[in-house]
Amino acid sequence: MSLTEAGGRLATPTGGGAGERPRVTPLWRFAVFVLASSVGVLGCRAVIPVFAAVLEDRTGVRLPSFVLTLSAGMLIGHWWTFRQAEPHGWRLVMLDRSALSLRAVLSGAAFGAAAVGVPSLLLLAIGWLRLEPMPEGDLLTSALLTLGLLIPAALWEELVARGYALALLRERFGARTAIAITSVAFGLMHLENQGATFQSIALVTLAGIFLGSIVMAMRSLYAAWSAHVAWNFVMAGVMHTSVSGMGMGTPNYRTIDAGPDWATGGMWGPEAGIFAGAGMVLGMYLLLRRGARPAAPDET
Repeated sequence: MSLTEAGGRLATPTGGGAGERPRVTPLWRFAVFVLASSVGVLGCRAVIPVFAAVLEDRTGVRLPSFVLTLSAGMLIGHWWTFRQAEPHGWRLVMLDRSALSLRAVLSGAAFGAAAVGVPSLLLLAIGWLRLEPMPEGDLLTSALLTLGLLIPAALWEELVARGYALALLRERFGARTAIAITSVAFGLMHLENQGATFQSIALVTLAGIFLGSIVMAMRSLYAAWSAHVAWNFVMAGVMHTSVSGMGMGTPNYRTIDAGPDWATGGMWGPEAGIFAGAGMVLGMYLLLRRGARPAAPDET
């Protein structure tokens, strides 16, 4: 017996014509999603590290197998759920073709880079961040390797925090409540990061609201993904500072904390400082000024 045949408490009618399958209730759809994603991650865990090891042995190229496993597993979870229990599919999570536009991707990247980049420049200007020389290295290679890690890492976090779970919560409680719930979860996801503090988790939670606002304003999870990558790349690839407490490569120079932690973020880097918080608030204000596009028919 399928979930859609199990009775009125498990399935809800869509109001469509004959032959249209009934909608599975959000709780059961989420259960299908969690199971499918778990199986997807486990399957990728059995394959991707082996492939990565072979590739590194033959070419010397080291793949970020851990984040590739998570992002691929989450994509499989979304895909299987959409095949089995969710008729709206990729459109519901704003990962359909219409959501993938150059304007959305570039606008998201601009918002993400500016929200942390401008506050960091201000901190450098007043001397609360300072550049320190480091041993010489290949800046371009380091930047590309950093980007190769950040792209899948941001993807899996976006799929977890602002993918199908956000869509289901939005369907049940509305966009504002959905963003609030997933943003708190996004902040708690970083509790185990080295040096986590109340302020750093609060700022990451605010970052979740910021990224959720980008999703809703631009009707594109691709936009939030590009914003997430750009934000992290400004810190790791340009400023050579830590990202959420995790250090990256720092050839030629690095940015060090020379001011109060409440402003600079301390060992977490500028993203955990009040200046970055102000940058995100300003970014959300500009998003509100832009105004969201009209909601799709299935979102009304």
